[in-house]
Amino acid sequence: MATKDTKEKKGGTPAKGTPAQKGPAKGAGGGGGSKGGAKSSARERLARGAHAGAELAVPAPRLKEFYRSTVRPRLSEQFAYENPHQIPTLEKIVINVGVGEAVKQPKLLEAVVDELAVITGQQPVRRKAKKSIANFGLREGQEIGAAVTLRGARMWEFLDRFIAVAVPRIRDFRGLATRSFDGRGNYTVGVKEQMIFPEINYDEIEQIHGMDITFVTSTNRDDEAFALLRELGMPFRSEEKRTPARGQAAVASRGPAAATAGAPA
Repeated sequence: MATKDTKEKKGGTPAKGTPAQKGPAKGAGGGGGSKGGAKSSARERLARGAHAGAELAVPAPRLKEFYRSTVRPRLSEQFAYENPHQIPTLEKIVINVGVGEAVKQPKLLEAVVDELAVITGQQPVRRKAKKSIANFGLREGQEIGAAVTLRGARMWEFLDRFIAVAVPRIRDFRGLATRSFDGRGNYTVGVKEQMIFPEINYDEIEQIHGMDITFVTSTNRDDEAFALLRELGMPFRSEEKRTPARGQAAVASRGPAAATAGAPA
């Protein structure tokens, strides 16, 4: 014969000494005024980015302030500009990464896009092939790269981090080359590894890749663009001379005798 406690367990009635559950457990978020609900709402507010200075004005990048206060007067004195609007400035920075292996491994492009977004703080644009190349197995419209164009505050902040943090982390660094100007006031530097940026976690890297960084200025002269970037802190090689014009390069290669012989009488 079953005891009274056994019948209560089989029938669904809680046995003697077993506490009955009345509603949700404490802190489960079922009640409107529970402590668990207050804690979860506080976590949500923190996750949304609420902080003490959320309503304050965003300060200007420090490199932009340095350009206004120091670089502009130096360039104006060096080149003797009559109009202050002639003083060159930085217009945009374009970061381009080509991923040729993305044709066979699309996941590599996904990793590159994520890393560029972390480095620049801006969503990259995926670049597609303009024409088909059968030898490379490439079809028109396939995604083979990513690019980011920075302007405004993000441009100045990226340049500040690139000069002060990323460039000193380059292996065997001896200065940036001064022969990478395109003749129209733009300068391009190639980076072999994305690991020079401290935002990249070494343990999460799938493949090491490089990138091309182009600094577009408002001037059409290389000497003015060189002076602008040098005043901003770009570490150029001091002993390297910039490439002369194309016509002068051919004469200089033949020596001074050829230069005097080719001069008009």
